[in-house]
This record gives sequence, C-alpha cells and structure tokens, in this order.
Amino acid sequence: MPKTREEFLMMTQPKPTITPKLEEPKFGFNEYAERLNGRAAMIGFILMVVIEYVTNQGVLSWLGLK
Repeated sequence: MPKTREEFLMMTQPKPTITPKLEEPKFGFNEYAERLNGRAAMIGFILMVVIEYVTNQGVLSWLGLK
C-alpha cells in the first residue's frame, strides 16, 4: 500500500507507450509542402494588399464584379 499521495498517483497512472517513428511521406500533406504553401499564401496576400493600395481598387474591381 502506498504511503503518500504521490506514490499512489505513480501507481495508478498508465505508463507511456513508445510511439513509432513513421517515415515522412514524399508527397501530399508533409511538413515541407505545408510550409511552402503557407509562405506562398502570405506573399500572395501581402502583394494583394499592396496592389489594392497602389491602384485604389479592390479585388472585386479587378474581377469586374463591381
């Protein structure tokens, strides 16, 4: 029988399992592709804001919807 609360908690908590080391896929949703996609989206957004500021027209005007 455990004498302290800490000893009791150590006995009742499950032991962590070892996680397998999975190989990163060469295509699809991998870390490199997601990071590259995020950077491209940030650059595109900043360019869109700059062009809107310079031309004084919004995205809808560019598309001919306004």
